[in-house]
Amino acid sequence: MDDIVESFDHWAHNWISGMGMGEEVSQFLVLMIDLSLLTIATFIGAWISKRIFLRIIKAIIVRSRNKYDDVLLEMRVFDQLAYIVPAIVVKYIAPKIFNYFPTMYLVVDKVTSLFIIVVFMMAIHRLLKSVGVIAGQIPTFEGKPVKSFVQVFSIINVIFGTVFIISFVVGKNPIAILSAFGALTAVLMLVFKDTILGLVASIQLSANDMVRVGDWVSMDKYGADGDVLEINLTTIKVRNWDKTITTVPTYAVIADSFKNWRGMQAMGARRIKRSVMIDVNTVKFVDEELLKQLKDVFLLQGFIDKRKSEIEAHNAKYDFNRSVLINGRNMTNLGVFRQYVLSYLQNHPKVHQGETVMVRQLQPTEHGIPLEIYCFSNDIAWVNYENIQSDIFDHIFAAIKHFDLRVFQVPSGLDFRTVLKK
Repeated sequence: MDDIVESFDHWAHNWISGMGMGEEVSQFLVLMIDLSLLTIATFIGAWISKRIFLRIIKAIIVRSRNKYDDVLLEMRVFDQLAYIVPAIVVKYIAPKIFNYFPTMYLVVDKVTSLFIIVVFMMAIHRLLKSVGVIAGQIPTFEGKPVKSFVQVFSIINVIFGTVFIISFVVGKNPIAILSAFGALTAVLMLVFKDTILGLVASIQLSANDMVRVGDWVSMDKYGADGDVLEINLTTIKVRNWDKTITTVPTYAVIADSFKNWRGMQAMGARRIKRSVMIDVNTVKFVDEELLKQLKDVFLLQGFIDKRKSEIEAHNAKYDFNRSVLINGRNMTNLGVFRQYVLSYLQNHPKVHQGETVMVRQLQPTEHGIPLEIYCFSNDIAWVNYENIQSDIFDHIFAAIKHFDLRVFQVPSGLDFRTVLKK
């Protein structure tokens, strides 16, 4: 091969010189001919790589039953590696073609070597992206911050690739280049502060299983309240319920507090915790007239009979003037109403009976007595949950007047006008 190329260059040089052209012009034209030959050889190598090798690889992957190698095909990993074939052709032919042009050979050789390094860097980058996609299809890694680790290795790939390029250009050992970077450690720490914090946070999130893609999280500090769309090296994207996107720093999830609703979703029950404010002035003992009315309430029949028997048995031990209701033990309309609401919740088909069901009084305030309903709905879907909660309180508001109770409400201008007219 060397003899053929050398003979061709000698013949071309003599033929051009014989046409009456000077030595410099002859050498330049021979160089152009050699470059043309090299270009043709490069295109032939590229054609063989694309049309033959790449098609064979794609045919093998398509016929394969393994679905993960299809990802490599979609991410064009092999398309990127195909560029190495023409580069290898150039590396092989260049020393033979530029036998009389050592300076040109050095330039072509260095450019080709740099091209191969860059191609390998891009191929590794595509391979890492493919690994991220494949990991997302494996149940073990579902919801894990795989993308964060892929980004870390991509950064490492770029750093090492850059080091190799610099070492090749300046002609020094890569270790010496890395040693020189040691003096820039403080600067690099400052530049990549968010990246380093994000990496540490991603490891902690993955190890402690704190957040997964698809979790419903709430972070009031950042205005995030919705589903986690993506966990990256530096950010976590949350799609809020109003369809806006909030970007939260990954390390903020570790540094600040947040609420993850995954437990509620896994349990299949969503908490209802809301109070009704009772007007204090309407609380009273149950008299005979009200007791007669409440006896016909289905949910209170067993309770009233049992409670009345207990009270009568207790009061029989003492000589009380029963005409005065404050003497002895008596039922109150608020207590009976509280029991009614509890029975109503215990018989409600949409209330989760496997969780806590409670109706309790809270500390009275200037707005009345808070009667808190604490239970769980058995439907966690937002719209359904709100409908269940609304239905429960619709019934409570409508039923409260039957117990001679009234919901507290701050007087409005209409209330004052009504009083003044009277």
